[in-house]
Amino acid sequence: MKTVTITLSALALAVGGAGIATAQHMGERGFAAADADGNGEVTLAEMQAKARERFARMDANGDGELSREDREARRAERFARADADGDGELTRAEMAAAREARRAERRTRRAARAEHRFERIDADGNGAISQAEIEAARAEHGERAGRGQMRRARHARRGHAMRMLARADANGDQVVSAAEFDALIAERFARVDTDNSGAISAEEHQAAREAMREERRERRQQRRNGAR
Repeated sequence: MKTVTITLSALALAVGGAGIATAQHMGERGFAAADADGNGEVTLAEMQAKARERFARMDANGDGELSREDREARRAERFARADADGDGELTRAEMAAAREARRAERRTRRAARAEHRFERIDADGNGAISQAEIEAARAEHGERAGRGQMRRARHARRGHAMRMLARADANGDQVVSAAEFDALIAERFARVDTDNSGAISAEEHQAAREAMREERRERRQQRRNGAR
């Protein structure tokens, strides 16, 4: 069992940056992005099309499978990006430049997230946030700040990736094929499509998100109770 866990953990680390968003794990932006025709619903075809884009990003070596080799391919890709002169070695200057490039990428992502948060809080869309809008946002989403909470969120995403990959690996060979990945998406889609209409409405998506949050709260409570 230990070998299996290590293997899945390595694979989760390899693909964690690209994310594995099944129907209930998608946020509002993910749902809107999957809704290709903009009709307010997401079909299985739309969901799988978006999932295949993620699969392609995760499949670093392009062999049509997610495996430990993808982690090695990502490492090699990062090294090659940092090795500006292509001599197979990293100088201090190249390492410093690579660090700065990563910081710049993080700043860009933070700015995009901040813009998205602003738009969500600005309920009337007038380009300014009132105290009432801030209070409403706090009441709905709660306070989410602090490095410790961010670290826990990263660990949670990694754990989610590992669980999803374990479920997708139907034959237990520690490799997730495109067909297995598609099957996982279809299975999770069916769970959210509660009326079996072949499309997930915004209401079904929200209900699935709420159910997932409740499950997380219950797991946290169980862990607290077990620690006593």
